[in-house]
Amino acid sequence: MDGMSGSTAKNVDSASANMADQRPETPTGRIPSRSEIQSDKSLAEFLVQMDNYAPIIPEALTDYYLAQAGFECNDVRIKRLLALATQKFISDVATDAYQYSRIRQQASKEKKYHNKDRKTVLNMDDLTAALGEYGVNIKKPEYFS
Repeated sequence: MDGMSGSTAKNVDSASANMADQRPETPTGRIPSRSEIQSDKSLAEFLVQMDNYAPIIPEALTDYYLAQAGFECNDVRIKRLLALATQKFISDVATDAYQYSRIRQQASKEKKYHNKDRKTVLNMDDLTAALGEYGVNIKKPEYFS
């Protein structure tokens, strides 16, 4: 045999069956994995943290644009989560635009245009390139006379 008596093997099988019975089933009848359970716990903890979070984007502005988009939700945590995602998007675009500006400044230094300690300014060219990475097209159409 494999080193276990028949009664010990039955006890192990019944113990693992009991453990499987303790896991909650999903609506599809499937038993969730450990990673799914951990993910649910992390999400619950994150939503609790959203109760105390005050986003940089004002809630009135978030509510206005969500209403314009037809989004209806009474849960403040979800609205704050969307405001946080918007804040992250704006931050990423601004960072990318800054990088484009730095690249452009480095190119102008190589062409012997010496600009002493110029301040970094957000240009439409840099912003257009940064937003293009995210699939947002803000180029104005050419003027036709």
